Amino acid sequence: MRLLYVPELQAGSFELPEDEARHAIKVLRAKVGDSFQLIDGRGGLANSKIVEVSKRNCLVHVSEILQTQAPSPNLTMLVSPTKQTERFEWFLEKAVEIGIDRIVPVWTTRSERKVEKHDRWKKVIVSAMKQCGRSWLPTLESACSFYDAVKSAESKIYIAHCMESPTNHLLEAIKVGENACIAIGPEGDFTLEEVDFALNHGGVEVSLGDSRLRTETAAIVATTYFRALQK
Repeated sequence: MRLLYVPELQAGSFELPEDEARHAIKVLRAKVGDSFQLIDGRGGLANSKIVEVSKRNCLVHVSEILQTQAPSPNLTMLVSPTKQTERFEWFLEKAVEIGIDRIVPVWTTRSERKVEKHDRWKKVIVSAMKQCGRSWLPTLESACSFYDAVKSAESKIYIAHCMESPTNHLLEAIKVGENACIAIGPEGDFTLEEVDFALNHGGVEVSLGDSRLRTETAAIVATTYFRALQK
């Protein structure tokens, strides 16, 4: 069934948010009597039926809202945005599809481009959530320094870098069933000072394999490894 994102999901009749109404009318060619599945990004899920359509508005009716269980364990990714915007957006899209829970864009010493596009990134995440049928919207934090992100981390940090080959592979280091925070650096890698800072805050050095990966590729590989361990 086709999905629409309604942050303020409720039972009864109501108008869809402007963006979703436009998408339903212009792209999906919605008409009276059509059924859509609505998600609120917080686990709420409901079947709806369109009862009225105008040029700009779409009135739907919901009889019942179901609550789905939150994903567990949770994965947080500290990742340095890439210089090429489309590459970072590709990471966001694929990470949501695979199963990321929280994304923290971080500025590091070697970050090539410190430009935050939070609204644009949020749209990419919402679109990916709808595409893959998730009912929980991953959290996108505001960009911050790597040091601040490490200090505020709520779970164990696994820092992947290429300066020397860490003895622990990520697959061996992460414990099944536990939340994790994985740190992926910029194209120029983390500095020694950044790695030491993470280690001094309880972090663990990990490897993602023998190949030297691009930032967005490394982040996707790490996300895939984490989710594969939970199966």
